[in-house]
Amino acid sequence: PMSLVRFEVRGSVGVITLDRPPVNALSGELVSNLGKAIVSAADPVVRAVIVTGAPHFAAGADIAGFKRLMDGGGSGADLGVELGDTLARLEALPKPVIAAVRGYALGGGLELAMACDLRMLAESAKVGQPEIKLGIIPGAGGTQRLPRLVGVGRARDLVYSGRMIDAAEAFRIGLADRLVPEAG
Repeated sequence: PMSLVRFEVRGSVGVITLDRPPVNALSGELVSNLGKAIVSAADPVVRAVIVTGAPHFAAGADIAGFKRLMDGGGSGADLGVELGDTLARLEALPKPVIAAVRGYALGGGLELAMACDLRMLAESAKVGQPEIKLGIIPGAGGTQRLPRLVGVGRARDLVYSGRMIDAAEAFRIGLADRLVPEAG
């Protein structure tokens, strides 16, 4: 069973919803659940996929869990590798995959959005790759996907500074494909 990710089919659209309040922090369990949802989304009955989360898309890695892992002698690299593998499977789905982003899409959350074919951002969404502030770089494909979308210079700016940008700037630089008004 998937406790942190919901998958449902509406007509012929598969909807993957991250459900780990308050900010959908990416834990090992959530990434594992996401992998199971991607397998379900591969069903031929599903013609397109929407990936979303509320109130935030995904605010990056579970830093508290990451710290517990490191303190216990583990490596945070394991989560990065698992997330990277999971995002590669999402990216390889032979159907349109749309990220519907509201709230924050940060770090691994932005990497999840970038693994989708299209990114639709709510006007109030904020995105970024803040990992540098923890002394690490994006580890799940962000350093490859981001420059493809926005160019090398802009990607370096976002990765090196760790700054968050708003939806309007994300749209202007090509990171968002469409801006949508807030749902009422």
